[in-house]
Amino acid sequence: MNKRPEFWQLPLDQLNRTEWEALCDNCARCCLHKFEDEDTEEVHYTDVVCDLLDQSNCHCTDYPNRQTRVPDCLQLSPDEPEVFRWLPDTCAYRLRSENKPLYDWHPLISGRSQSVEEAGISVSGQCVMESYIHPDEIELRHASWIECSTPTKRS
Repeated sequence: MNKRPEFWQLPLDQLNRTEWEALCDNCARCCLHKFEDEDTEEVHYTDVVCDLLDQSNCHCTDYPNRQTRVPDCLQLSPDEPEVFRWLPDTCAYRLRSENKPLYDWHPLISGRSQSVEEAGISVSGQCVMESYIHPDEIELRHASWIECSTPTKRS
């Protein structure tokens, strides 16, 4: 399937499969372990990442089978918008589900995949694989760089 010009401005439910996948900026923030505060319902990110993530390129090493291998891996669908709240506020899927524009560092806007890392959005080099952390300690590893990052302007 082809991508239409400026397809990212369309509602999510109007994207074809190729456009849907191209919307991802490959920051891999969705691959970080997250916890919800039961009182505030706020989502907190850790610096612990799924073992399936290749940190050098921020791609899943088993994307087609990730749901089977990691049952709580987020499955995104425009039919289930409640899942988008688990995504960081920089995520293109979340932004578009809220009818907001993409940031200027997004590869679809900048035309350069490296703009994600240059903007400090990528998890590359900022996280540790889950197999290196005791499961009881994961929740203690708060990723302050997620809340502290100040993305540049939106286009």
